[in-house]
Amino acid sequence: MKGEKQPPPKAGRFSILRSLWYRSRSEAKDDAEAGRSITMPTQAAVPPLQQVLRRLAMALLVLSITTLLVWLDRSGYNDNADGKVDFLDAAYYTTVTLSTTGYGDIAPVSDGARLTNIFIITPLRVVFLIILVGTTLEVLTERTRQQVRVHRWRSRMRDHVVVVGYGTKGRHAIETLRGQGITKDKIVVVDPQQKAVDAAGADGLVAVLGDATRSRTLLRAELQTAARVIIAPQRDDTATLVTLTARQLNKRAAIVVAVREDENVPLLKQSGADTVVTSSSSAGRLLGVSTASPHVADTLEDLMTHGSGLSLKERSVGKDEVGRSPRECSDLVVAVVRRKTMLDYADPEVARLQFGDRLITISREEPPY
Repeated sequence: MKGEKQPPPKAGRFSILRSLWYRSRSEAKDDAEAGRSITMPTQAAVPPLQQVLRRLAMALLVLSITTLLVWLDRSGYNDNADGKVDFLDAAYYTTVTLSTTGYGDIAPVSDGARLTNIFIITPLRVVFLIILVGTTLEVLTERTRQQVRVHRWRSRMRDHVVVVGYGTKGRHAIETLRGQGITKDKIVVVDPQQKAVDAAGADGLVAVLGDATRSRTLLRAELQTAARVIIAPQRDDTATLVTLTARQLNKRAAIVVAVREDENVPLLKQSGADTVVTSSSSAGRLLGVSTASPHVADTLEDLMTHGSGLSLKERSVGKDEVGRSPRECSDLVVAVVRRKTMLDYADPEVARLQFGDRLITISREEPPY
């Protein structure tokens, strides 16, 4: 009826579907761009210059061996110019033969020279060509091989950890993750500096070069399928923008953010961060504890450092621990997480452990061998 509010047109849905279709159409282009912005873990490969020099040395070796064979059997060859073959003629014949040029001015005439050409020089010619063609193909296919690696990595990356910032905080966060059993292939680093990305690749990590405040950069890190996100940039405003972008791309991931100032914590919480760690206040508290009780500070440092000594961990309650008191567990329980609420171990509500509880424990780790 006239004057009645009409339902919104369906063009909006169509435009969204069309955008998704164009996005699927552009996967090949994204892989090509990702091949330039994603640094895969550095493999134990020979440097390019060393590879070229090695292949050049092999080619010269084949050339020298063939020249020596021709010169030793020079009596079986005929030079149309003067009838005899010296060492220079042997080198010349070898060069034009291995390069398949074959002018025909020098030719094998004896049976021995022809047999040598069939069974020795011809295989050497093939080896020589393989060396040259192999070097060329390796240069031409390097980018394609990188794109294939990136595409394969993107297709299998699920429930991983994205670490934004490979500075001091990011590196130590990754060390702690590794100490908790998370493998390197489940960690992706995002950093705007090429130097940091190269360092992450040298450490065996996949790294993405780019601005993490942009959705395109985080999509290359497959953040939309990540289980956890650690945001540790240099500036608090950058951390806020990255948190907003990350939460928009992934609604379920646990996001942990490091900032410098306490006043920015509420803003980060509103932006979608699950946990915010304030470096300045945490450092100040640790300084105060160290001044009042150095041994307590040493114990805290030991708890936060994985690999040896005491370790602070979170784990599920065991079947044999259900119905028992936290004090009866094999390791020291300091807190219990029940229905997303953390309770002190002495809280009467956790006097008896239940299925689904998460225990915050202190245990001793043996040093790695």
